[in-house]
Amino acid sequence: MNTASTMGCGSSTCACAGLTSPKLASINGITLHEPGEELDEQTLRERAFTELLRQEALKTGRLPRFAGLTYREPDDAHRQIIEVMVDEAVTSPAPTEDECRRHYEAQKNRLIVGQALQVRHILFAVTPGVNVHALSQHAEAALLELSRKDVAPGRFEQLASELSNCPSSAQGGDLGWLAPEDCAPELANELFFQSDSRWGMGVHPRLVHTRFGLHIIEVLGRKKGTLPPYEQVREQIAARLTLQSRSTAMRQYMQLLVGQALVEGVELEGADTPLVQ
Repeated sequence: MNTASTMGCGSSTCACAGLTSPKLASINGITLHEPGEELDEQTLRERAFTELLRQEALKTGRLPRFAGLTYREPDDAHRQIIEVMVDEAVTSPAPTEDECRRHYEAQKNRLIVGQALQVRHILFAVTPGVNVHALSQHAEAALLELSRKDVAPGRFEQLASELSNCPSSAQGGDLGWLAPEDCAPELANELFFQSDSRWGMGVHPRLVHTRFGLHIIEVLGRKKGTLPPYEQVREQIAARLTLQSRSTAMRQYMQLLVGQALVEGVELEGADTPLVQ
């Protein structure tokens, strides 16, 4: 008897081994895409979360069943029903006065208005395939040279034109005046929001890591800005804390739904984690 026929098509000894179709992503047996349909990870996850909510609305009697076992995009009426369900399920208390005041004291650097830095930089871009260790050593060597007291005038501009992967290299790395909102979040956090961010003028003592790569930063000028009184920003703080609280509650709600579902073919945060009370 033929061994392959005994083992069955798709077995490790079969000629078609490895040619079977990949398993479709699904939530409780409802597939999220058609066979052969390729979705990027973000779209697949969005469909998974939408399907989780649709099934919860179905389970609670808010939505009717539909024929078929493949994901169907909710129409506007069904989306509105799902949104009402989420609003009822996801609740978060309004921040107290003490919480708002504590946030004000802890986040003063982020509440300053009118602050700005005149900055120039040298960017060592991290691109696919680059040797990050070698790139970091190269950047550290340039930083060490520029940090010396006897560095030659104009050396920063020279190295920027030779080494920087930013278009600003044509202007010696000059980025002009930057407010926090003008920077990549990682750069804003390093230059404006750390407890030691106001270290002073000159070359930053460490490399700054951002999504773009490694930066040597020099501050040429500073506008300190002013801190508004608490009463002036109280509503802004309350709105921010309310948004953070709702975001946490929403994440926990979705983790609960994920933990209760049979999830296949897609990675969802908290798939095996019950809601933390």
